[in-house]
Amino acid sequence: MDVVRGKSITEPTRRTAALSAPEARKTSADAAPADPRLAELAAQRIAIESINIEVNGGRFPAKVVALQTERVVADIFADGHDTIAAAIVVRHGKGAAIETPLEHLGNDRWEARVTFAEVGRHDCTIIAWRDLFATWRKDVAKKHAAGQAIGLELEEARHLIEAALGPDGRANADDETALRDLLKADTSAQKSGATDAERLSRLTATSIAELMQRAAPRTDLTRYKVLSVHADRRAAAFSAWYEMMPRSQSGDVNRHGTFDDVIDRLGYVRDLGFDVLYFPPIHPIGRTNRKGKNNSLTAQEGDPGSPYAIGSKDGGHDAIHPELGSFADFKRLVQAAHEHGLEIALDFAIQCSPDHPWIREHPEWFDWRPDGSIRFAENPPKKYEDIVNVHFYRDAIPGVWYALRDIVLFWIDHGVKIFRVDNPHTKPFPFWEWLISDVHTRHPDTIFLAEAFTRPKVMKRLAKLGFSQSYSYFTWRNEKAGLQDYLTELTQSACRHYMRPNFFANTPDINPTYLQTSGRPGFQVRLVLAATLGGNYGIYNGYEICESEPVPGKEEYLNSEKYEIRAWDMDRPGNIQSDIRLLNRLRNTHPALQDFTNLAFHEAEDDQILAYSKRSEDLQDFILLHVNLDPHNARNFRFEVPLWEFGLPDDASVEVRDLLHGNRFTWHGKWQWLELDPATRPYAIWQLFAPGVPRA
Repeated sequence: MDVVRGKSITEPTRRTAALSAPEARKTSADAAPADPRLAELAAQRIAIESINIEVNGGRFPAKVVALQTERVVADIFADGHDTIAAAIVVRHGKGAAIETPLEHLGNDRWEARVTFAEVGRHDCTIIAWRDLFATWRKDVAKKHAAGQAIGLELEEARHLIEAALGPDGRANADDETALRDLLKADTSAQKSGATDAERLSRLTATSIAELMQRAAPRTDLTRYKVLSVHADRRAAAFSAWYEMMPRSQSGDVNRHGTFDDVIDRLGYVRDLGFDVLYFPPIHPIGRTNRKGKNNSLTAQEGDPGSPYAIGSKDGGHDAIHPELGSFADFKRLVQAAHEHGLEIALDFAIQCSPDHPWIREHPEWFDWRPDGSIRFAENPPKKYEDIVNVHFYRDAIPGVWYALRDIVLFWIDHGVKIFRVDNPHTKPFPFWEWLISDVHTRHPDTIFLAEAFTRPKVMKRLAKLGFSQSYSYFTWRNEKAGLQDYLTELTQSACRHYMRPNFFANTPDINPTYLQTSGRPGFQVRLVLAATLGGNYGIYNGYEICESEPVPGKEEYLNSEKYEIRAWDMDRPGNIQSDIRLLNRLRNTHPALQDFTNLAFHEAEDDQILAYSKRSEDLQDFILLHVNLDPHNARNFRFEVPLWEFGLPDDASVEVRDLLHGNRFTWHGKWQWLELDPATRPYAIWQLFAPGVPRA
């Protein structure tokens, strides 16, 4: 009995064994069932992963700024030791795909610097392939250096060049001519008795390597899935907001302010250096359950009510409160703001007064109680009797979705492209994803700010859904460790590619405890932190005069203009207008302060001193800041000069300019001493000049 590997050979097996080995393998393969995944997997030979701009596996778009260079990195590698080439391919709309090569950084990490030229959505992917000519060039150099024969390798080079001229090649007409000339020259060299070394020199020339990069087939071309990137205009990433209530701009508590009064205030806002002027809702205010002063449940005659109780007999979200003016007046305001270099931002608050026309016209858009009464907005123990919330599902979909989308489009038609969205975390995520995407399809330069002081994952989800900017926890980060940890998360973790914070130092709703107890120095501290840590920041009017009187025991303003008309004297003694002007001027003149993710913290040997820097990539603009977080006491401390950032040793010197006073001097060595006294100014801002670095 014939035995193979300890088993009896049956008749069919014996016949197969009698065949030649190749035929046997072919028969076996033919008999095997087809695996549909084999070809697909085999085509993806190169691994592409850990792409920094990939958000949730490509589920959401990353955010960039149009015309601003973005660093894209990825891990790219394959089996064996072949040379790999890679590129990122970007397409905007139906335009041509633009390919940018990636460079190998080491340890299989690759990088490209990409500029997204248009505002709006871009599709992009990363491709990689085995570069056979580059591999040949690398390997033949090693063999030649080792004294080995390379005749066959030179023939391999000819085959690779011929492949570039074949159907899979990528050569244009000029490249084809150059490749054919190269082959002819090599043939002539062979016939004339040229040495292998002479032929090698010609075939491995840098110009030939570049030619083959363009023309050669891309072997085992692997393509990553398509990712989305939304390129915003610059104001989405760098802006300074000033918030005011239009009705309080008359200068008289007994006269309701108008849009014309706001026009008279534009010069003041622009002189402070702001570029966005933001209004809470400007729509008609309901009368049912209107709130009185200090959020009283009973309004007195003449109380204007809360602007967030939107809707009356005069209209809803597509109407203007009559006492503010007409649409013609609003148009003049938008035009005048533009002439002052200001852009108007409006509040998009999805809530209604019980008097809103929608309640009568579309009762299915609201929640009703068993007794037939409408359900007021609640956040126990708070109850907002003057507003009701919109319902988004059941019979409300799709009607209310389209209606709210159309409100945004309505105000865009009236010259508004920036919207601060009130409490978006209390509305469905799918609604925001749909609305923002739909609006961006029509108006890609629209900016949405999410006012969501809520749980971290919810805030980040809203940013992923498309919000251009996000409120943050900055308002409550007052300690050194808390600031460093939070800012490191925002600037260095994955959320840097989709979440852009807007550091508001205060709002009509939030009178932070720190400001209530810190006096004028505290307002300076929080101002400089907001303006220099963040790309986007904002203040609510009254901040410049250190307004801080609270409702006892609460982070709320006493006599809040949410419920009454106020008259402001912004020039009263103790104001910090000069600090605001200074910081906005520095922001606008120093590129280093216009980026958010270039933040680095440095050592200061005092728990109340926050030391940090921002720099341009070419180091022409390097800004170092020290801020005394203690608004009550002077601090004398030793701090570290970041000489290593310039490649300098610890005993080197740098020239310094004091950006607060303009004087210049030199720091010698890594450690220096400084005193910051809140009684004079609780912060210092320096510009460092490294030896040999050109000055902007």
